[in-house]
Amino acid sequence: MNYRHAYHAGNFADVLKHSVLFALIQALQAKDTPFALIDTHAGSGCYALDSEEAGKTGEYRDGIARLLFPDLKRTQQTTLPPLLRHWLDAILAVPGNEHGLKVYPGSPLQAARAMRATDSAQLCELHPEEVSRLRDLFHHDHRVHVHHRNGYEALKALLPPKEKRGLVLIDPPFEAQEAEFRLIESALKSALQRWPTGIYAIWYPIKQRSMVQPFLRWTQHCGARRVLRAELMVYPDDSPLRLNGSGMVVLNAPWNLDQVLREPLQVIARLLSQERSAEWRLDWLVQDNDAQTSQTHHAKPLPRSGRPR
Repeated sequence: MNYRHAYHAGNFADVLKHSVLFALIQALQAKDTPFALIDTHAGSGCYALDSEEAGKTGEYRDGIARLLFPDLKRTQQTTLPPLLRHWLDAILAVPGNEHGLKVYPGSPLQAARAMRATDSAQLCELHPEEVSRLRDLFHHDHRVHVHHRNGYEALKALLPPKEKRGLVLIDPPFEAQEAEFRLIESALKSALQRWPTGIYAIWYPIKQRSMVQPFLRWTQHCGARRVLRAELMVYPDDSPLRLNGSGMVVLNAPWNLDQVLREPLQVIARLLSQERSAEWRLDWLVQDNDAQTSQTHHAKPLPRSGRPR
């Protein structure tokens, strides 16, 4: 368990993951009835960007910082769509960010701050230090329950939730590399049997495309009624030595989630482009009417001058 998200908090992969999570929570809030969030790999919940870990990599500077602090040329060329604007406002509203971006909230804190009083969250984490920080973060929040246990195994006990509607977020560290996909498939197979109508959002890294394809093919036959894929590539997907991109695949996705995400993904790709054009992909792998569409796009890189360092 050597992976610690503090080194990567707020990077380009987090931008994709958390903007999709924000859109899913908004979709769930379209109905008045409560929903449940189950996070299988919750982490510590919040990360100081001036910490030794975050400062060592500085990955947030090419991620969330580019959206929050674009230079003049970038601002003139790009208007943030409402989803991104509201998501960024929510991040800046986190305690500690009163005078600028100092902390980056992880999935648990972002979700909890977006949830209503009647919604609930079940957070699973194995790392003892991360669990301790999670409990300190949420000890006054009766809606949030922290579990020191394997998130995959916990799904058997936590599903279906009493609310009967909601979202499972699976965001593992992928220390097992390709083997992690098999663990996810096994967990999802059992989870879909227990809760076939739940929404399942799975984050995955992209180093080499060949590592991801078997899992994506599996999702097409897992039994979910709708499966939406969203990906962001900032480097070519041909090197196993670095994180070239990442994706989110959503099982039982809300019917119009592609429409909600299309413009935000386009803007994210534009703002996060580096030496090469960033590429984004948004397509239905499974759709109710079997009308599958696929889009792959390139965004022109923007000037690097004026980016925060």
